[in-house]
Order: sequence, then C-alpha cells, then structure tokens
Amino acid sequence: MVCLVHGCHKMKLFYIITGLGVGGAERQVLDLADRFSDQGHTVKICYLTGPVLLRPKNINIELIGLELDKTLVGFFKGILNLKKIIKAFDPDVVHAHMVHANLFSRIVRIICPIKKLINTAHSTNEGGRARMLAYRFTHSLADVTTNVTLEAVKVFERKKACPIGTMQAIPNGIDTDLFKPNSTDRELIRTSECIGAQDELVVAVGRLVDAKDYENLLKAFAELYKKRPNVKLWIVGEGPERESLYNLTNLLDIRDRVKFLGVRSDVSKIYNAADLYVLSSAWEGFGLVVAEAMATEKIAVVTDCGGVKEVLGGCGYLVPPKDSLALMQAMNTALELDLDERKIMSGSARNRILSNYSISEIVNIWARIYTS
Repeated sequence: MVCLVHGCHKMKLFYIITGLGVGGAERQVLDLADRFSDQGHTVKICYLTGPVLLRPKNINIELIGLELDKTLVGFFKGILNLKKIIKAFDPDVVHAHMVHANLFSRIVRIICPIKKLINTAHSTNEGGRARMLAYRFTHSLADVTTNVTLEAVKVFERKKACPIGTMQAIPNGIDTDLFKPNSTDRELIRTSECIGAQDELVVAVGRLVDAKDYENLLKAFAELYKKRPNVKLWIVGEGPERESLYNLTNLLDIRDRVKFLGVRSDVSKIYNAADLYVLSSAWEGFGLVVAEAMATEKIAVVTDCGGVKEVLGGCGYLVPPKDSLALMQAMNTALELDLDERKIMSGSARNRILSNYSISEIVNIWARIYTS
C-alpha cells in the first residue's frame, strides 16, 4: 500500500523505550510516532517499565506496557513477552531508544526474527563500563545504531561501545510550530504568576536529577540575585532531588525567588514567559530543551556538556560545567544585553533550529533510514 501524500509505502513501526516518564528522549519518540502515524503508518510504542507520564497525541498509536520486573525471572519473562508481541505485530522496523531498550531489543532478536532493528542512544553517558561492553558485544545484532550528536558518537567510540565509523549522528527534531515566539502567551503566563514588567525571569526545564546539576544553577542564581534584585527563577520538572534542591534554596536564602513548577503540559508557553533560558547540566546527549528554548527565540546560557555545543552553534552563551561563577557571569551578561542585541541573538537562535533541527526534516531522515 502506498502513502500518496508522501510517496512512500505504508509501514508498521514498533518503537521500544525504557519508560514514558518526562524526558527529552521520551518526548522525541512520541513526536516521531505521532508524525509517522499522521502519515498513515501503523505505529505501536512499547515501554519496558514505569508509569505513563507522557502520551502520544494520535489516538491510533497503541501503547504497550511490558511491566518488566527487575529480577532474573522477570527479565526472561519480559524477553518472551516482547517476542510474542513483535511476532504478532510483524513490524517492518523495530526502533529502540535508550540503553535498556536498546540492549533488550538486541537480545530479543536472537530468538525472534526482526526485519530491521535500529538502536538510538540519547546521551554521551548511558552508563559505565559494563553497559559499554554490553553495547560492544551485541553491536552486530542491530542493523543501524545512532546517537543524537556527533560528540555523543565520538564518546561511544572512545568508550569502545561500537566500532569506529558504525554509529550515525541523527539529531532530535523540534516542533517549530509549537515552539515559537508568542507575545500573548508571554503576557498571560507572566500575569497569572505575578511576574511584573520589571522582573527578569530565568527558566530551566528538566528532570530533578543529578545529571542536570541544579545545585550548580541554584548557587549561580544566588550570586546573580545579589547583582539583580528583580531576578526570579522557575524550574520546570520533577524528580528525586526535589527535596534536597528545595532545602538548598533555603540555605542560599533564595526560597522566595525560586519556584519549582513540577511537570507542566504548557512548556512552550513557559519558554515564552522567560527572559533567559539556562541549562546547567553536568552531562547531556542532545539537550532538547535548549533547542526548544532557542526555537522560542530565547537567549540560552548552557554548560558545555555532551552535544549541547552543537545545538547552540554560537547562538548563545557556553560555559564550563560545574562552574557556578562562570554560569552566573554569563547569565548576567545575557540579561544586560540591550533590546537590539537581544533581538539579533534570539532571532539567529530560532533560525538555527529552523535550518538544522526541524522535526519535519528529522522525520524525513528517519523515513529514508526505515525504507533503505
């Protein structure tokens, strides 16, 4: 059967991901699934474990929870269940994302015919030596292996997780129709949250976990507040470090300046409310949130971790990771830009995302890989 609009054969696509919690990899899988389903392909998503915090928009996409038990018996039971699901669906492509799903899909392929198996890693840091060895020993079981930036590919090669030259860099894609400047959204959010015209709002988005290094951000913000008394910080996300970060705001005496917003479904509007976007991570893969903020014409101050430098492309401020003084100084410099300077930098930020990271073009790249 041929998809007349896109001139391609209709496919059965089976995505596997470790979980459907709130994160960049999870959102990218859902975006890809939605786009391919909208094109008329049959799409299913299998998640290994955990609650479903994010869902596809397209109601035709079936979610399958494997409810993987972290025991040896549970592991083998999961392998057999996944084999049964794949055999019944008979997909043209199985596309796994993140380390657990990638390795799991390779093991399943030993006992289950899979027409094409693609594995995508989403970070420079997907675990220690044991996981890298597991990647290396099972590499031949995947037809295509990818990571989200050139830097991440180089790291995997250095760690011997794959033979040199066998992993491709395919970036994540941004929905630039959703993430775009909107003055109405800006006013509505700022008014509803009592952010005045004189207030300077800094926004960070990401799970409250060690990798995001929010301790670094809070320490930098505490010093920034001494220089800029009208500055406020919003952190969007949830995670195990919430309590310790909340306690740190008390310790740094910035509790009334920092707001933890938790998980939000209106992140695109929150970017619009911001005067500055900050990423303080110790390590990253792609840094999807940075691209989203840039697409919304926000100036970004980011740490040089993983492939974030590639995404930024000089259209913002890059500082070393785990250096709260450098982070504070860059935030201060960005907030001191005059209107014309801000407009030029934020405009080039959006243009960079439109040119390099549009979800439509990334879907086209995957379509070529799926059908090649």
